[in-house]
Amino acid sequence: MNETVQVAVHLDEADPARMRMALNNIANLRAHYTQAGQAVAVELVANGPGLALLRADLSPLADRVAELAAGGVRFSACANTLRGITRDEGAAPTLLPAAQVVPSGVVRLIELQRAGWAYLRP
Repeated sequence: MNETVQVAVHLDEADPARMRMALNNIANLRAHYTQAGQAVAVELVANGPGLALLRADLSPLADRVAELAAGGVRFSACANTLRGITRDEGAAPTLLPAAQVVPSGVVRLIELQRAGWAYLRP
């Protein structure tokens, strides 16, 4: 089976343990499929409180995010959440360099699932 395994990881909690679990899941599944000789694509979509993972001022795991991004993992930040944070805090938060903004986190997850990606919510 040479088809690329595609996994969308959903993070909507600011709990550092949940963040760590999500990143561990990503690293483990990438290692598994790579060892099996199968290509794997992973995108973590952060929305709501989960966006803390991708904030430069709040992320407890910025180094892990950078490491996984360097290995090809995509990190998507919800623009709706960013607008809410900007309104509530009076300024737009700075995101980690690995973060790419998508118009809506939940819409992005739906798009990925409709395209055949597996959904994982650690």
